[in-house]
Amino acid sequence: MAMQYGQRTRPGHQDSRPARRPLLPPALGAPVAARTWRELGYLLVGLPLSIVMFAYAVTLTALGAGLLVTFLGVPVLAAALAGCRGFGVLERARARALLGLDVAEPRPARAAKSGAAAWIGAVLKSGTSWRSLLYAVLHFPWAVFACTVAVTFWSVGWALLTYPLWRWVFPMYAGVDGLQVYGSADGRHAFYLDSPFEIGVTAAVGLLVTLAVPWLIRALTTVDRVLVAGLLGASRLDARVVELESDRGAVSDTAAADLRRIERELHDGAQARLSGLAADLGLAKEKLSEDPEAAARLVDEAHGEVKLALQELRDLARGIHPAVLTDRGLDAALSALAARCTTPVTVNVDLPRRPAPAVEGIAYFTVSELLRNVSEHSHARTATVDVRQVEGRLLVQVGDDGRGGADPAAGTGLAGLARRLGAVDGVLDVDSPAGGPTTVTAELPWRG
Repeated sequence: MAMQYGQRTRPGHQDSRPARRPLLPPALGAPVAARTWRELGYLLVGLPLSIVMFAYAVTLTALGAGLLVTFLGVPVLAAALAGCRGFGVLERARARALLGLDVAEPRPARAAKSGAAAWIGAVLKSGTSWRSLLYAVLHFPWAVFACTVAVTFWSVGWALLTYPLWRWVFPMYAGVDGLQVYGSADGRHAFYLDSPFEIGVTAAVGLLVTLAVPWLIRALTTVDRVLVAGLLGASRLDARVVELESDRGAVSDTAAADLRRIERELHDGAQARLSGLAADLGLAKEKLSEDPEAAARLVDEAHGEVKLALQELRDLARGIHPAVLTDRGLDAALSALAARCTTPVTVNVDLPRRPAPAVEGIAYFTVSELLRNVSEHSHARTATVDVRQVEGRLLVQVGDDGRGGADPAAGTGLAGLARRLGAVDGVLDVDSPAGGPTTVTAELPWRG
């Protein structure tokens, strides 16, 4: 695993481009901000769509329920649910485009067998189908309320704010001095907004309402976000299944990579050395009667090769699973690992008992990879390894005082280590500012 250290930007270098400042403060610019118009558009478009969804869902669901006494009720009900799932796709796309809400796609309704009957059964059994139906029913009254409130306050705010610009229509076309606030039927006790002061107050009230409308719209669309994410997104079970499928792929890739590494080390190391050893012993056997001294030298060289081959096999076995880890646990295994590191390492293991063997092995190899990176890339003077149990989790922390700059997003070996930890519900956190120090924290489930 290669972990890139070093600064990602030049020291003292700053971006010379000036930061773009908004023309208006956020509070004053909110009424004309693109986000406000997108959210208002979401509420406006949502009303006709919700009417169609509600009418479709209620009509076909009621029809299917009424026909359940016959065979026709089941496919009609399945069609109602399938249509609601289709509306769910449209709603997720609308929320993504106008609200910036990226909702994970739920699992499709997959049938174990082919055919219409299997498809109907899959749709009826899918929880996503029934949540989509519930969304179609619940969203209609909310869309009516949200659209009415948003349009009312938006139109009133802008109308009052721009009243000084369009007041002239009253004396010219209505025969009155201005906008009538109240008045009797005979017109003798009427109050019109026609004086400069009244016009100014009206515009000020319109400004306040206009400035408040974006936050009102944002509050209304928050409810829509909750409905879309809660009813149209992937359920926790679906998300967990997808996560497990991803973890299974990561475990398979890791196992395949480990097998390739073992095969390569055996082929290039011990196997090649043993092949040379066999050739040397064969040559020594031929020279045994003709030149005993040469044969003795060959046997002596072969003896040295045997020792090297045994050492390589021990190192390979230690890389697969060290015996000291099985016999004595993490404390002794990590101490032995730290003793082989070229950087002085302080090890502190504080565990009430040993965790599960699989978790113990992953923790060992995590520390092994991180200490290898410390030795090869960090230029650190000292390093620390801290292992403890925290709230049902195994916490492994490796730190060094090197030059820092480790970034898992840069495609380094840290990304692969994070995937390996994620396969067992683990988490990897890297804190490595440029210039150091670096602290890498791995959390693993205890499973003791």
